[in-house]
Amino acid sequence: MVVLLGLAGFVVWVYVVVVLGGGALIDRTDSPSVPLSVLATTVVALLFARVQSALERAAIRFGLGGATPYDVLSHFSDGVTSAYANDELPARMAMLLARGTGAKWAQVWLNVSGRMSLAAAWPTDIDTDRRSLLLPPEDIVATDEGVRTLPVRHGGHLLGMLRLQERPGLALTLVEERLFAGLAAQAGLVLRRVGLQAQLADRRAELLVRSQEIKASRERLIETQDAERSRLERDLHDGAQQHLVALTVNLRLALTIIVRSPKRAASVLADQAVAASVAIETLSALSRGIYPRQLADEGLGAALRAAVAGGAMAVAVDTDGVARLPAQVEATLYFCCMEAVQNAAKHSQADQVSVRVNEEPDRWCLTVTDDGIGFDQTHTAATTGVGLLNMRDRLDAVGGTVEVVSERTGTTVTAVVPRTDEAVGDHALMPLPHPVG
Repeated sequence: MVVLLGLAGFVVWVYVVVVLGGGALIDRTDSPSVPLSVLATTVVALLFARVQSALERAAIRFGLGGATPYDVLSHFSDGVTSAYANDELPARMAMLLARGTGAKWAQVWLNVSGRMSLAAAWPTDIDTDRRSLLLPPEDIVATDEGVRTLPVRHGGHLLGMLRLQERPGLALTLVEERLFAGLAAQAGLVLRRVGLQAQLADRRAELLVRSQEIKASRERLIETQDAERSRLERDLHDGAQQHLVALTVNLRLALTIIVRSPKRAASVLADQAVAASVAIETLSALSRGIYPRQLADEGLGAALRAAVAGGAMAVAVDTDGVARLPAQVEATLYFCCMEAVQNAAKHSQADQVSVRVNEEPDRWCLTVTDDGIGFDQTHTAATTGVGLLNMRDRLDAVGGTVEVVSERTGTTVTAVVPRTDEAVGDHALMPLPHPVG
């Protein structure tokens, strides 16, 4: 309205100056001069566009009128090259789009990791349609009850969408549609910057969660290591140490009496052979409780078959084509398998469990599947039990992961260890003990 009034005033002013003022100069005021009228019309025609542009710029500057497409695009370009932070650009883009098209509201959506996320809306004080957007099949403008959506692409990649709501009864003009398309064309680089920042923020959040999980895992490993060391110290003191102390005393006794009573010394030495065998058996039992000897001697397949043989539940073990693995990996997969099998025996009411170990170019994979009743994975206690935590801690030490999927027809536990330096390195907190006996 302000621009229209200004243009009307400009036309009247030219008519007054040229026709009336010129007529007064040539002393002709009784009737308009035709040549002066033609001159006034020519001046208006030549200056009309420039005056309109100046009036529109002044109206924008003083907040008295709408924006032209050229003003909106130029202001957006200025915003991109100015000192606006990346997180402020979507809001500025939405504001310029709403003001330039006269829309009821405008939105800027970002494509973050294959899903659309609302980045900004304008005005901020009204409710807008925030329903999730589906990725469009092609670069077209879609209209739905006055809502227009235009994908933003750069380098052939979909980076986001611009969306606006037309005012009731006021559809976009051709000029406003060109503004919509022009802003989308310029928005590619901006949304690429903002999208990369959003992806980095998501990645940072994921790494923060992962670091917290690893920290908690390491703390549990240290607690478990301390508890295991205390148990070993107690077992060694109460069992093997007593046998070894008695063996040492009797050997010294035999050494003392060997000169005075050779027969008695021979009898004492004969008894020490039995005592030494008992000490060896005690140490072997302790060793088997820490690390199965068959695992070290024959590998993962043989150790698993020996461990599950003779149980109340049938367990089929398939390790065909799997060669010897690094010691850390074999121990990790062995104890994870034993944990999964024990959980199935205790809770699943299964008739059969199948164990399969696969060796792939980039990873080793252990799968334990039972045909039991399964459990509700939404129940916190079922997914954060001690057994699952133990498996996660062991796998964390070699850079691996564990996944549990439970259905009515059974439960599947999948442990994966990547074939990296971490999987075979010496960074694990608990070194593997050597078998004894």
